[in-house]
Amino acid sequence: MSRALKPPQLKLSLPSKPGLPKLPDPSQPDVFEEMTLLEHMTELRDRVIKIVLAVAVAFIGGIFLSAPMLQRLKETSNAVGGFDVVSPTDPITMYFKVALYIAIGVALPAILWQMFGFLAPGLTRKEKRILISSLPFVTVLFLGGAAYAFFVAAPKALTFLSEFLPDLFEWSPEGHEVVSFYLTLMVGLALAFQLPIVMFLLAKLGLVTPRKMRDFRKYAILLIAVAAAIITPSTDPFNMAMVALPLWALYELGILVAYVFGRSIKPALV
Repeated sequence: MSRALKPPQLKLSLPSKPGLPKLPDPSQPDVFEEMTLLEHMTELRDRVIKIVLAVAVAFIGGIFLSAPMLQRLKETSNAVGGFDVVSPTDPITMYFKVALYIAIGVALPAILWQMFGFLAPGLTRKEKRILISSLPFVTVLFLGGAAYAFFVAAPKALTFLSEFLPDLFEWSPEGHEVVSFYLTLMVGLALAFQLPIVMFLLAKLGLVTPRKMRDFRKYAILLIAVAAAIITPSTDPFNMAMVALPLWALYELGILVAYVFGRSIKPALV
């Protein structure tokens, strides 16, 4: 009689349900890996190459989005007859410059991730935990500041400037100047919108208390006015107010965030 053969039993292990990455435990001892200067430079080179590749891939999409973006800038700047150009190469230079700016904006998450990866080995667990926790809010505020500049501040400012004494001045802005105007406002407001994050970190690390921030309010308003004058390409009070008012609101928000989330640590400097 032939013996019945049992089919081989295959043990399948289903992958575990993916979860969110755990934040570093600040109670665990910090472990720092020593690296030579050559190893640091090699890692820096690899991360720079990854950043360049990310920007290069995003640049391909930026080429297709550059023309619609320039069309929108033309409409919001009231350049009815098109942008004024000085050099024969201005149109193509401006076209690819806008494509590059779009590529950098699209590749920004990859750029920030590579920067964080390069700096992370030198941070303590507590510093990593605070930094990782704040990264989503940094991204949201950065995009919020850039969006406010693109959709509100810059169009309002250019409308005001284009309608200023129309009987005396003929409004025909140069393309490079309009692009620089937008870029200055977008980068300036994107960075300035990080004010609540900075205030949260100062309170979380115990460097400044929310009470000190409230007492510093009158000086903060003065500094905000100076920052608005630096960020705003023009010097008229209307455009400065378009920048200063949101920053003042963010300062008040920063006091509230510092009071709610940063009061658990006893301040070191008061």
